[in-house]
Amino acid sequence: MNITSTDLPPGPARNPVGGHIPVAGGLARVGLPYAREMGAEAVQVFVANPRGWATPDGNPRQDEEFRAACADEGIPVFVHAPYLINFGSHTEATVERSVESLRHSLRRGREIGARGVVVHTGSATGGRPRREALAQVHERLLPLLEELTHDDDPRLLLEPTAGQGASLCSWVHDLGPYFDALEHHPRLGVCLDTCHAFAAGHDLAGPGGMKLALDELVGVVGEGRLGLIHANDSKDVVGAHKDRHENIGSGHIGAEPFAELFAHAATAGVPLTIETPGGKEGHAVDVARLKALRDG
Repeated sequence: MNITSTDLPPGPARNPVGGHIPVAGGLARVGLPYAREMGAEAVQVFVANPRGWATPDGNPRQDEEFRAACADEGIPVFVHAPYLINFGSHTEATVERSVESLRHSLRRGREIGARGVVVHTGSATGGRPRREALAQVHERLLPLLEELTHDDDPRLLLEPTAGQGASLCSWVHDLGPYFDALEHHPRLGVCLDTCHAFAAGHDLAGPGGMKLALDELVGVVGEGRLGLIHANDSKDVVGAHKDRHENIGSGHIGAEPFAELFAHAATAGVPLTIETPGGKEGHAVDVARLKALRDG
């Protein structure tokens, strides 16, 4: 049975709202208090330096405490893979490191009970045609999806970018060829970043713009593939191809489109995490603002 927006009541059951939390010093020791102070009902974490290739081991005690607390409190967890990952790169060393880095994020995701691992969709570097880059995505990324054989393995959530450079996926319709390259694997999903979509050219602030984008997403990848939403306003105008996040309601998207997002059938049960400026106090304000839009 397909879930629709009328099947779930307002509140956390419909859309848990939270944010990205710091974990330097310990997932449980540092991350959990931060999440509670910002009022998070969902969290996203890094399990490695987001701007490096290191693949550090976790702390088993911190992992277990974090996993148990999130399970007890009903907080869905997501991992964001490092930004350097690019399966469309023309440089073999980058592709090899991308494989190992993403494999690490997926493994660590399972260890901490993550529901999904978010990875940017990358770009076709070196002037290579898009079809060649997507063929490489098929060759090098699909095997990682095939390794997800445990019941508690996370889903891989593709995050389209803001459309800078030779991006492989920025517009919603770009997800079609990307999903084709990965054979619509059952462990494959989408993380929709509202700032990225707006920067790419989807006018989420226009009349019915959020609904149009979500309708298109379902039409391109099918129902049930949306696994996470990065709820971010935009410092720049629509189509600027600039990934600059703003606090909810303070940017060019504005607050009302997020209310429209909560009302759409495709978002039923999908968590939202913010990646906005302002530190813990600013994050708490954005989380509260989104909860008010959800529950209003």
